[in-house]
Amino acid sequence: MARVRLALDGLSVGDAYGGQFFLPANNQFTADDEWHIPPGPWVTTDDTEMALGIAEVLNEYGTVRQDDLAQAFARRFRAEPYRGYGPGAFRLLSAVAGGGDWRLESKALFGGMGSFGNGSAMRVAPVGAYFVDDGFDVVVEQARLSAEVTHRHPEGIAGGIATAVATAYAWQNRATTSEPATRAGLFATVLAHTPPGEMRDAIEHASIVDLTLSTQSAASLLGNGRRVTCQDTVPFCLWVSAKYLNDYAAAIWETIRVGGDIDTNAAIVGGIVILATGPDGIPEDWRARREELGPDRFGERG
Repeated sequence: MARVRLALDGLSVGDAYGGQFFLPANNQFTADDEWHIPPGPWVTTDDTEMALGIAEVLNEYGTVRQDDLAQAFARRFRAEPYRGYGPGAFRLLSAVAGGGDWRLESKALFGGMGSFGNGSAMRVAPVGAYFVDDGFDVVVEQARLSAEVTHRHPEGIAGGIATAVATAYAWQNRATTSEPATRAGLFATVLAHTPPGEMRDAIEHASIVDLTLSTQSAASLLGNGRRVTCQDTVPFCLWVSAKYLNDYAAAIWETIRVGGDIDTNAAIVGGIVILATGPDGIPEDWRARREELGPDRFGERG
């Protein structure tokens, strides 16, 4: 759970900070090389709220129990539905909160295809953090379980798996984050464990994009989450994470600067990179501005 707390800190600060740049008054500063610090508090979104739901279940059961995770998601949604949930999640969690079966509701989304939105990736860092000592096969299986509750489309599941594997990899290689081999190894490890399909193909494309390019150039090649799909989000986030694996602040600011689904992109990158940098990677004035997450902050009740 100590690693889960770390993942949640990196994810939630990225989420809350990134969300500030949907405001025009702040977005104008994204052209600057140095980060802009809006006044706090920085409010977290559904990215953090759903990650907290995963942490709660892991803390209580030591594994992703899907029925309990669905109930944790629904209860948190019912308590604070204004956290920025997308239309699909709003529909699904409303139904589950009303007694619906998540298996039926998640499968029914998008004409029966299920969702491949980036929500499966935005919240999954706690899974990679919790299971890293058990090996990547366990990380993959637990990430799959966490994704399926809301994302039944294979590409949505693959996006969650890829992000969880990257998070676990960052922890395993935290002592060598400045070495080129470590950065290349992030992609090699993710590709080795991501199921075949469009998601994996997009990650493979990202793996050959030169890390010396600007983030703006990389986003033009890989997407920036504007379509709110895993395929349009996760490859870019993995690329930024590889480029800035030893620098949390730079990773988040460079992610914010390209626009798109800013808070979700920053949550994904933050959840990965913090496992490499450790808690000191987050600037203290950023952490102080993120809103307090309440007594259930890390899923430990009471």
